[in-house]
Amino acid sequence: MLIRSSLTAICAACSLLAFAGAVAAEPPPQVTDRVNIRSSAPFTRDSAETLAADRVVVRKAERRLFLMRAGNVLRSYRVALGLNPVGQKERAGDSRTPEGRYYLTHRNPRSDYFLSILVSYPNGGDLQRARRHRWNAGGSIMIHGLPNQLTRTPEYYERTDWTDGCIAVSNADMLEIWLLTPENAPIEILP
Repeated sequence: MLIRSSLTAICAACSLLAFAGAVAAEPPPQVTDRVNIRSSAPFTRDSAETLAADRVVVRKAERRLFLMRAGNVLRSYRVALGLNPVGQKERAGDSRTPEGRYYLTHRNPRSDYFLSILVSYPNGGDLQRARRHRWNAGGSIMIHGLPNQLTRTPEYYERTDWTDGCIAVSNADMLEIWLLTPENAPIEILP
């Protein structure tokens, strides 16, 4: 019963978020490279399955995450990256967000952030590069919302790259990403 009421509350929250997003929607993103743009439709419980993304694309230079389905943009979100956002992640502690092809492999509803989805970093190429330099490749790269315990003002998180290498979004955006991405969805992180 508790699970059912929680799911009902999450679906209701998503509907409200989608309505608010549709009312205050920003213009569609200008995305190139094999991508057709489709305007975002309001999110409802009935549309969740038909809106499920088949891949995720992150464009670091644009600070954007795109949920894709059949080559069309379903949703676009502003992201914050690692404190040192330019360039490929090379090792643990470099505060860079990786670049490459990965998968969304594990969901954590009880993380230190508002929901988190693990990115399968490091991949084979990342490990090979790290071994060649005798570095620890690092790990624990995730898409997540804001920290559960804010240590700065909300404006800081909106304007700044603040993670240790993760991809951060607003809590409202994280809820949509959580609901619209299937397990093991491919994610491509571009410079």
